[in-house]
Amino acid sequence: MIEGQEGETWEQWRAIAAACEEHGIPALFRSDHYLPLDGHLERGALDAWTTIAALAAITTNLRLGTLVSPATFRHPSVLAKSVVTADHVSGGRVELGLGAGWHLGEHKAYGFPFAGVAERFDVLAEQIEIVHSLWGDAAFEYHGRHYRLMGVDARPKPVQRPHPPLIVGGNAKPRSAALAARFADEYNTVFATPAECCRRRAAVARAWAEAGRDPTTMRFSLMTGCIVGRRREDVRARLQRLEAEHGMEPAESWVVGTFDTAGAHLRALREAGVDRVMLQLLLHDDLEQIAFIGDELPAALERV
Repeated sequence: MIEGQEGETWEQWRAIAAACEEHGIPALFRSDHYLPLDGHLERGALDAWTTIAALAAITTNLRLGTLVSPATFRHPSVLAKSVVTADHVSGGRVELGLGAGWHLGEHKAYGFPFAGVAERFDVLAEQIEIVHSLWGDAAFEYHGRHYRLMGVDARPKPVQRPHPPLIVGGNAKPRSAALAARFADEYNTVFATPAECCRRRAAVARAWAEAGRDPTTMRFSLMTGCIVGRRREDVRARLQRLEAEHGMEPAESWVVGTFDTAGAHLRALREAGVDRVMLQLLLHDDLEQIAFIGDELPAALERV
């Protein structure tokens, strides 16, 4: 998972995607922001769905998606059409993570409306239902408080049927869990320890059951930071670079260390019920870490 607002050039995106395919990494997710998050406003941000469609045209096996697209940025009909377009370009390899939006600065700068939390969540709920329905087989009308669609059979339909995977996330609080249980294929939480993941998965599974869905069909994922290296001194050097470039230190939830240490952390997450982990690489030009994730971590995950 790459934070796509930190100055990545198109050439760097191509290199990241190529490294993922070369080293067998199954999916590349990116954030969907228009401004950097740490104050470095000189860093550029290419649009997320335009980037994904472009990467879809030059990759073969790699799945691509957002984690997550803010409902505040795009009309749901535009978003649904963008995802379907990328799904066709990729031959059925895209996934949509959709959230309420949170970064006030980019909304002010670009002129996106930014309401209170409750209203933004209401907008998200309507968007998810609209996107989900536009991908469906039948013509669709919608009359909500924020959006009205007067009847449309959106074509073409996605390559992936019944639709591209839809990811909704949060900290497993009742409203996000209930919304995901209605429409999502996957619930994603962020920066959680194995113990926290265990509790959050249980809460989401309860919401799945209350919505009449089989909890065993739920996919539960985690997005968390990652710094790995072959030797401890390599890990220390990357941590020093992280501090210098982003002013950050790793949290307890991060996957950090040599391969065996990182593998043990991933095993603990698997035992806590995490189905997949999106490893956030803030050092986006460090292609060696991508190679390590693809080539070394799978074996380390299985070592006892």
